[in-house]
Amino acid sequence: MGGTATLTARRIRISVRDTDALITSLLLPLMMMLVFIYFFGGAIDTGTDYITYVVPGILVLCASFGAATTAIGVSEDMKSGIIDRFRSLDVPGAAVLAGHVAASTLRNTVSTALVLTVALLLGFRPDATPAAWLAAAALLLLFLVAISWLSAALGLLARSPETAGGLTFLMTFLPYPSSAFVPIDTMPGWLHAFAGNQPVTPLIESLRGLLLGQPVGTAPWTATAWCAALLLLGVAASGPLFRLRTR
Repeated sequence: MGGTATLTARRIRISVRDTDALITSLLLPLMMMLVFIYFFGGAIDTGTDYITYVVPGILVLCASFGAATTAIGVSEDMKSGIIDRFRSLDVPGAAVLAGHVAASTLRNTVSTALVLTVALLLGFRPDATPAAWLAAAALLLLFLVAISWLSAALGLLARSPETAGGLTFLMTFLPYPSSAFVPIDTMPGWLHAFAGNQPVTPLIESLRGLLLGQPVGTAPWTATAWCAALLLLGVAASGPLFRLRTR
């Protein structure tokens, strides 16, 4: 645990020093939210104020953008040779990767809180009970941890930071063919099956229902199952990939 805490602090310091990346990770989701609300919102009919509809999707998009930087950070460490120094100090690979994931989760939590704060200032009015707020936060945190571990695995798979950034494209793309920005039934029929049965759609529907005081049905359980599967995949793949890259 001590090693993980130390390596988490290391990644946080690196993130703070990398001003360009830090500003991008914090401001890009905000810019996306402003674009959708003010550029497209007037042309999209969701049956409610568009800001009310779109904010849960923006929160998930924010998490996806933030997790992509984890893959780049892991790939940079593998390429720089710092891992050899850690191994000489008997630092386990699990602690290195856990440090990346913990720092990514903390950074993404701050970014998500910033997006939600600005959304409230712009007119987003949730109607959630304290229990619903906790449930929504727990789901989003689980998603952050899951995709951060998956991103760490992709960073080990990539041979360069540039490739790592490309490999995470799917995670940053998934919110678009979902219910994040428009209702699924407005999409072409051939897209309905994918949009309705991919990981982020039940998560977005859960957040939307919980924050707006609407029925959520089985969406939270489906979202939890997806997040657990992604987390298991990321953790299970990271161990062998780390050993393969450092042997």
